[in-house]
Amino acid sequence: MSADKEPPAGSPTAGGPAFLAVAKVRRPHGVHGELVVEIYTDFPEQLQPGKTVYVSPENKPLMITSRRSHNEGLILGFKDITNPEEAGCYRNRVLSVLASEAHELQEGEFYFHDLLGLNVINESDEPLGILTEIVETGANDVYVVTESAGTELLIPAIPDVVLKIDLNAKTMMVRLLPGLKDDETRH
Repeated sequence: MSADKEPPAGSPTAGGPAFLAVAKVRRPHGVHGELVVEIYTDFPEQLQPGKTVYVSPENKPLMITSRRSHNEGLILGFKDITNPEEAGCYRNRVLSVLASEAHELQEGEFYFHDLLGLNVINESDEPLGILTEIVETGANDVYVVTESAGTELLIPAIPDVVLKIDLNAKTMMVRLLPGLKDDETRH
């Protein structure tokens, strides 16, 4: 990609993380060195035989050799892990993929790391604060915006509220819902 072109919407950005977490190893499974992993990603197809993942904290590359479903997530087999003792060394480690090889998102979709740190403004271009946290709820995500005084503003991540995200300008424009009192959204 040339320097004068902006990255596709939702793709990992320059200066972003080199690796994106996709799963966490829970425990060994069976006698052949397989591992039960909890899926972190919305794109579990990244965890297919033949794909390479990187194990924290040293980002050691491991090639996936087998995959099957499990009630806790997936059971994965890896090249060079052939017994439960070797597999046990990976317990509670995070599996990542290279950000440059991550699943490309559709227009209007973003990775959390792309959104954290954005300057949040209202429709009148007045600053509301910095997006410091994203809380995943059952219905929709909630953006936690920290104002300069340290007060937190909770913003639902819904189209009626989040009007525009501009990663190049590092801004998110929002419309605060009418009818909500100031103290109902600030904490």
